[in-house]
Amino acid sequence: MNKFKKTSLILTALLASSSALASPADWQKVKRPIPSENGVSQPIGSYSNGCIIGAKPLPAKGAGYQVIRMNKNRYYGHPDMISYLQRLGQKVQNSGMPTMLVGDIAMPGGGRFLTGHASHQMGLDADIWLRMGAMSDQDALNSDGKGLLVVNRAAQRVDDNIWNQNHFNLIKLAAQDNQVARIFVNPAIKVKLCQSERADRSWLHKIRPWYGHDSHFHVRLTCPHGAQYCEDQAPVPAGDGCGAELYSWFEPKKPSATPTQPAARPPEPFLCQQVLNSPKRSEWLE
Repeated sequence: MNKFKKTSLILTALLASSSALASPADWQKVKRPIPSENGVSQPIGSYSNGCIIGAKPLPAKGAGYQVIRMNKNRYYGHPDMISYLQRLGQKVQNSGMPTMLVGDIAMPGGGRFLTGHASHQMGLDADIWLRMGAMSDQDALNSDGKGLLVVNRAAQRVDDNIWNQNHFNLIKLAAQDNQVARIFVNPAIKVKLCQSERADRSWLHKIRPWYGHDSHFHVRLTCPHGAQYCEDQAPVPAGDGCGAELYSWFEPKKPSATPTQPAARPPEPFLCQQVLNSPKRSEWLE
């Protein structure tokens, strides 16, 4: 029997119970990774509506990197993400750059956040700070207010008194890994990267402008091979993304003639609901 079909049957048998919808507060109560019955980590759903079974923690320190915001307990991810960050940290160290600071990945079971993120729900997203250099253990535990803002928000351009070559090199290294689907940065940072790259522009198409992201960048990996419950995002468009579509982010937005209603929260994937309703949930809840 296919191992992923076997996983599905095990989950259905073990987790079948009430189908009550989970709330973000429920996912905050998950304090330990949800074990996989066959040892195969399973990202379930989509980046902004999902969970993860068999998440792994990123060790607090490693070659070229350090985990921060540890008080948030958001340093868990799919093994592919953990390997990616360790691989990137090694490249950072080999290049002689300062220590890379890794922020939020996902909670132990993934799922929706009460605050802070709409995505990061399957362990395949990670935030990397633009502040570089090792922190004390105390600062790494609670890093609120210790980021580095590299964008002049009033001018909507990168602050050249703060931005440096290490920022460019770090984002480029991060994007060149084959497992990376896209990297979200502030539109002003995308402009700076487009202006700075003089040779190989093949990695720039993965760099996607998005609001915020002016003190960190957000890495998103593709669904792992064989992860049948994981929904990939649509591929990024062709080209380097440095044309008119990028500069449209800086145009004044016209107010809508009709007020928009907030979108209703979609139901979570069935398996994620079942995880939180499992008879075994006391093993991973607080």
